[in-house]
Amino acid sequence: MDQAEGLRRLQRPATKVITVASGKGGVGKTNVVANLAVRLGMAGRRVLVFDADLGLGNIDILLGLAPRYNISHVLSGEKTLEQVLVQGPHGIWVLPASSGVAHMAALDTQSQSRLIDAVSGLDIQLDYLLVDCAAGISGEVLTFSRAAQHLVVVLSNEPASVADAYALIKVLSKQYGLKRFHLLPNMVRDAREGRALFAKICGVADRYLDVSLDLVGAIPLDAALRAAVRAQRAVVESAPQSPASVAFAALSARVQGWPLPEGPGGQIEFFMAQWLQAEQSAASA
Repeated sequence: MDQAEGLRRLQRPATKVITVASGKGGVGKTNVVANLAVRLGMAGRRVLVFDADLGLGNIDILLGLAPRYNISHVLSGEKTLEQVLVQGPHGIWVLPASSGVAHMAALDTQSQSRLIDAVSGLDIQLDYLLVDCAAGISGEVLTFSRAAQHLVVVLSNEPASVADAYALIKVLSKQYGLKRFHLLPNMVRDAREGRALFAKICGVADRYLDVSLDLVGAIPLDAALRAAVRAQRAVVESAPQSPASVAFAALSARVQGWPLPEGPGGQIEFFMAQWLQAEQSAASA
């Protein structure tokens, strides 16, 4: 890296890096990411969504995008990151995963380094990097969760979802020292059910874990949201006055109130380097 490139990186604005995870699949996590990203874009924020469900990504499908290339083409050296990125509604950017490509679910160190180099050279100023993880507690999910500045755990009011969300929090807390988690109940009847769900998981965490849990909102069940999924659009765009859209607007406002990172943590390449460091430490354990 030459001096001019180093100065350009130092001049980049701080970026809030938010990983969105869930202990269980089927809780609407990717829908949360898509609508939060578009809502932030509607507010004039510069957003990049990193589809980190490496091997089974589908956020591009939810948003009606048709990317020609994906992250695997960056890792192979066929394309640059700029050539792979696709622009979505309200100016957001999406880095597509490689749906159905099995080897992408287990990147080796060389591939990870190549990805970090590509992201480090990205010449796009961003306010937010939203990382859409795979469901569960795989190694990739744990490392993306550890590398982010903020971790949002999405859960629904089902026993398996609550148990798996708690398991994710427990592993990250006990094994990796994470202390703060943002919880987002999804597909609930109303805000009261969301608060009750939050209280349920807090009751267990307070007894057994040394963590701080933060309720960041609740997304209600909404026919408009189901219609938006079928139309491959974000509900905040297709039905902005619907209950789900109102909830996403409140979530967006909450996220925008989170403090900006200080120091090198405000750079996207720092997040990617943290991811690589976490992967290497896990491999050597």
